[in-house]
Amino acid sequence: MSGQLASRADYGAAALDLNITKDLCAFLAEATFESLPEAAVHAGRRGVLDWIGCALAGSRHPTISKLLSVLEEVGGAPQATVLGRGMKLGLLEAPIANGQMGHVLDFDDTHMGGVVLHASSPVLSALFALSEKKTVSGRDFLLAYAAGFEAGVRAGQGAPAHHAGGWHLTGTLGTIAAGAAAGRLLGLNAQQMVHALGIAATQAAGMQQNRGTMCKSFHAGKAASNGLLAALLAQKGFDSSDEILEGKRGFCRIYSNVTNTDLILDQLGERWEITRNGHKPYACGVVLHPTIDAMIALGAKVPQTGGVAAIELRVNPLAVSITGVADPRTGLKSKFSLTHTAAVAFLDRAAGIAQYTDERARDPEVSALRDIVHVRTDENLGKDQAWAAVVLQNGERYEHQVVHASGTVDNPMSDAAMEAKFMANAVPAIGQDRAARVRDAVWRLDQLDDVGSLLGPCA
Repeated sequence: MSGQLASRADYGAAALDLNITKDLCAFLAEATFESLPEAAVHAGRRGVLDWIGCALAGSRHPTISKLLSVLEEVGGAPQATVLGRGMKLGLLEAPIANGQMGHVLDFDDTHMGGVVLHASSPVLSALFALSEKKTVSGRDFLLAYAAGFEAGVRAGQGAPAHHAGGWHLTGTLGTIAAGAAAGRLLGLNAQQMVHALGIAATQAAGMQQNRGTMCKSFHAGKAASNGLLAALLAQKGFDSSDEILEGKRGFCRIYSNVTNTDLILDQLGERWEITRNGHKPYACGVVLHPTIDAMIALGAKVPQTGGVAAIELRVNPLAVSITGVADPRTGLKSKFSLTHTAAVAFLDRAAGIAQYTDERARDPEVSALRDIVHVRTDENLGKDQAWAAVVLQNGERYEHQVVHASGTVDNPMSDAAMEAKFMANAVPAIGQDRAARVRDAVWRLDQLDDVGSLLGPCA
């Protein structure tokens, strides 16, 4: 039986010699704190403050209690702090807990620069665990944090159809981000960093089918732990492919049916991805935020005396594909429901933690309003845009359009708003005095000699 002679490049793992993974990792390994622009340093401080608050707010969620009951049973020697719980777990278990509690309320940051990635939960959970294994300065911590964004976001940009394939990017890209960040903090050289990314990427997982369940935030915790493990293994000489991103069977080609690996190195060192991060004023899926802004505005202007006949929404198609749960029966499900979100934002003029509880999801008043929400998709609307109208039973009509949702790069939360959010999240968990100490320390994070000192007040 005859056939064509197979060339070297025909083999599935044959080297392409594009050096994309190698060049990215060389940059990450060789970057210095001095190479970070002030905008990146400030974005890092904001991100750390926001994430700690989100993790503390999530620390008492029933999901976390279930998780901790197992991790305590199976974990290693207590080495790393679990935020808001006054306990320690093993070096690989604490990041699972902290990563999950940081993401469980869907209140954590979201990068929208070609990806939809909650980078801080996996990255910071890994870094805080490492900062108890060795003394880490604030400058080194912030550099590692920024390095995590570079690796995770850029890997996602090289795989444009990754999200459309059903992967939850915080689980997949978050693992790569955590591996790179931990590798940077451990001081891995360029080749070790290549291996850290390879070991991380081969563990990348997380399915959107689990959105609205306890598994969704579990992805963030596992990403943190798997990324940390990858860096520790690479430090000991554990190897991987040198082309884990661009290879013929690499991440960008098997996790996406469309690739654009040139984007991975585009403006590397000039554009720091952490500066394009967004922060949430609302405790739900980020694509719901334009609708929330619109409905809060309408709630303030529509007369309360007139009965509502209908609520009309126009949103970007991504909002429906991510948050299309029509009749949520749990708080976690309601975070991915356009109809629920429109209803509670209009009724409460808010979309915080209290609007996404099991009780609120089952409230008859909310349910009745959900039933008269009508949604249309509009490809002319950006992911941070929405249009809404409220029609009263007497025929009066009120409309509002959102050009850029609150908390996005084009309409960012102010430092004062970030502080207010942090205190609202942190005070119920650790008290006013400890929360204030953490807040003040984070704003001067680059001056700290030992980041581990932050963890005592957060325990």
